[in-house]
Amino acid sequence: MRSTALAQIPVGVVVERRKARSMWVDFLWRPFSVLVGMPSAAPWTPLDIDTERALFFAGEATIELHRTETANYRDNLASGMPSLWVALCPAISEQPYEVLAVTADPAEGEALTDAGGNVVDAVPMPPRVMEAVAQFIAQHHAERPFIKRDRRGSSDRTRRVGDD
Repeated sequence: MRSTALAQIPVGVVVERRKARSMWVDFLWRPFSVLVGMPSAAPWTPLDIDTERALFFAGEATIELHRTETANYRDNLASGMPSLWVALCPAISEQPYEVLAVTADPAEGEALTDAGGNVVDAVPMPPRVMEAVAQFIAQHHAERPFIKRDRRGSSDRTRRVGDD
């Protein structure tokens, strides 16, 4: 499938495995951070291991930036804690998860949580990704008026909010 993204940012995903305090599962997994660029390490290379937790390079992903989502990116950057949402899906291989997606769009990040078996978490956005997203917003953002459909009468009548 062809992407409609106007910009792409390659990243690597780091996941954390922690010992669980449960009799039903041995470990808890979660996205931990994102590295800018494509690391040369193979997926599932251990990065740091101790008795309670381990960090692994889980694999590569591409953040896609779309012109229609610039308002969401802008709100993310203005939030005080810019984040990337990382989605991991259960793997069919010997590894526990595969990297499904990484996004700078909070709405898309929330939508990724709808699939029951996925692990989705927000991680801090690296400064170089913040710069790239801010530059993308500066180039492509255009304010769009919110148009609300008039549910009374004909379904094709629309009006702008505030035109009352």
